[in-house]
Amino acid sequence: MSSQAQVIKTRLPDPPPPPQVLLRHVHDALAEIKAKDVTEIDVKGKTSVTDFMVIASGTSTRHVKSIADEVIKFAKRAGVQPLGVEGEREAEWVLVDLGDVVVHVMLPRVRDFYALERLWTVGDQPPEAGSLPA
Repeated sequence: MSSQAQVIKTRLPDPPPPPQVLLRHVHDALAEIKAKDVTEIDVKGKTSVTDFMVIASGTSTRHVKSIADEVIKFAKRAGVQPLGVEGEREAEWVLVDLGDVVVHVMLPRVRDFYALERLWTVGDQPPEAGSLPA
């Protein structure tokens, strides 16, 4: 006995909201549910996957999941259906793909381990004076 796989189609609204509008909704959702240590990274020109990454921490797996759910709820209000959501089951790191904005919600220990902020900002800062080789 075989059953067909269910296909779920998601798409961005036509036209999708500008990234700045989507970012505002994401930040509103994060503030509403009291996400910790919110960081926004502009990755345009560094990757073709997205324009912005937003990284936030939750205080527990339940909080991480609630934050991700709130982001999804606010995005849907803006007319954006998430393209994908990963990690909800374990809820140590939940990724919400909204197209131009990808949101990472993590436990602090997971966030420290993967250090996404350092990964995506390497080379953005000019070297400090005196640190250049002579």
